[in-house]
Amino acid sequence: MINVTVYRKNNQITGFELSGHADSGPYGYDLVCAGVSAVSFGAVNAVMELTDTKLAIDQGSEGGYLRVTIPEAVAQDKMEQIQLLFEGMIISLETIVQEYRQFIEIEHK
Repeated sequence: MINVTVYRKNNQITGFELSGHADSGPYGYDLVCAGVSAVSFGAVNAVMELTDTKLAIDQGSEGGYLRVTIPEAVAQDKMEQIQLLFEGMIISLETIVQEYRQFIEIEHK
């Protein structure tokens, strides 16, 4: 099971964490893992490229773990862009949950 935890403060995303494996198919053919990876890494790359913001990223060496934290000292205009991009990521992940809820869950803290 992939566990997604979205961290918020004052209704703004401060970071997120992904852990686990979907095990929805054989290694290399796990569509849920591939979808979650594409959505999350795509969003992280978009934030860094489009907002020129250095995110704090902790990634497991064996895969199956990603923690991303938004720095506190970000200009308001950039923070609005970051929020929009990460909210889009969450919507995409929720779409995956709708079809594959036995392999992924999302928690908001």
